[in-house]
Amino acid sequence: MPRSLTLSLLAAALVLTGCANLAPTYERPAAPVPVAYPDAAEGDTPQSGTAVDIDWRTFFADAKLRSLIELALANNRDLRVAVLNIEQARAQYRVQDAQTLPTVNATGGGTAARTPASLSGAGTAVTSHQYSANLGVSAYELDLFGRVRNLSNQALEQFLATEQARRTTHISLVAEVTTAYLTWAADLERLALAQETLRSQSESYRLTQTRFELGAASALTLRQLQTSVESARVDVARYTGQVAQDRNALALLLGTPVPEALAPEVLGDTLNALPVLPAGVPSDLLLRRPDLLQSEHQLKAATANIGVARAAFYPRISLTATAGSSSADLSGLFKAGSGSWSFIPQISLPIFDGGANQSNLDSAKAAQGIALAQYEKAIQTAFREVADALAQRSAVGDQLQAQNALVQASGEVLQMSQARFDRGVDSYLDVLDAQRSWYSARQTLIGTRLAQLTNGVTLYKALGGGWSGSASSL
Repeated sequence: MPRSLTLSLLAAALVLTGCANLAPTYERPAAPVPVAYPDAAEGDTPQSGTAVDIDWRTFFADAKLRSLIELALANNRDLRVAVLNIEQARAQYRVQDAQTLPTVNATGGGTAARTPASLSGAGTAVTSHQYSANLGVSAYELDLFGRVRNLSNQALEQFLATEQARRTTHISLVAEVTTAYLTWAADLERLALAQETLRSQSESYRLTQTRFELGAASALTLRQLQTSVESARVDVARYTGQVAQDRNALALLLGTPVPEALAPEVLGDTLNALPVLPAGVPSDLLLRRPDLLQSEHQLKAATANIGVARAAFYPRISLTATAGSSSADLSGLFKAGSGSWSFIPQISLPIFDGGANQSNLDSAKAAQGIALAQYEKAIQTAFREVADALAQRSAVGDQLQAQNALVQASGEVLQMSQARFDRGVDSYLDVLDAQRSWYSARQTLIGTRLAQLTNGVTLYKALGGGWSGSASSL
């Protein structure tokens, strides 16, 4: 067969490749959620902007927090694994995509053989040589029914899914670092309040003990005040341990020890300065939440796999062809008349497989059904996360307002109780109860402020905010 004819056959094979695609046509499923969030405000419209449009460097005003997030993005091991997963998936896609093109190899070789006189037929020993140099295509599959192409599409969708998984990890890490930082700041404030209470109660106890020794205070009053001192001491020890745990939790997220210069102080104004986010509409989540995009890519991969399973019912044609030069002498390897070629087409037609192909197709269809259910569940979960955050946003605002009023009222009760005790109208038990109520209200106020801030972070994350970076290229 002339070399030109061989090349023509290979060109025709490439043209025929991919003539049919047996995979189902993909259409994005309808979102199984309402068209609006139940607790969205009137201004929460798509035109008012989305969380994904607000970079985390803009969303978080605290300079220390921004520096800690930068450290986490550079050192966190979970994010590092997510990036390496992308590299692995990209390499796997390139390997699979390479199967859509023929692999051309150049080979060269030589053999030498000696035949003894008793077997040579000539009565003397014979030594023979053979040398060859070839360029060829080995077992290239004509993708007439889209099997190889669908395998490539499946690998591509898996790669794209890992890219979205990295974005999800990135967004979650930003939110987790922020929440850990806020929690640490709140516990520092709780610890400071407990220490302040311990100092105040210890001073009162010392003065009361002096009065008791002089006979101006009862033993009951002294012991009641002692319970307040010990209770404050317990809280100091508890919050001291909690603050240490907060530091350790943040260090794990950062992937490195927390620099002393970046340790928080208390929940100050910069931490409270979180923008109010518009919720938009649920359909926006399909375009901006990376976990939903990841789930959709996995659904597309499962759809492509059905095409692979269907192609197994049809013939598979592969081509092997070589063209080169052969000679008995190395010096004559490339001389005129030494040309050689081979062309080996093969066809495989499934006749009986015991139902294996049908079972593989059934399995692929079931896998697509699972991927579809998981995608719909991911949408419903995202909808609930946003709806819960919106509901909590309005509720925690009312709670914070009420808690501030409770702190003020408790402080006034304490002042009046102390005045009545000083005039001998009430026992010290009333003062002690008022002190505990005021202390508890102030501690709860810290927790409520923390809840309001973490709610803002949760809503920012649920709406797809917190990502910054460019997508990886193939």
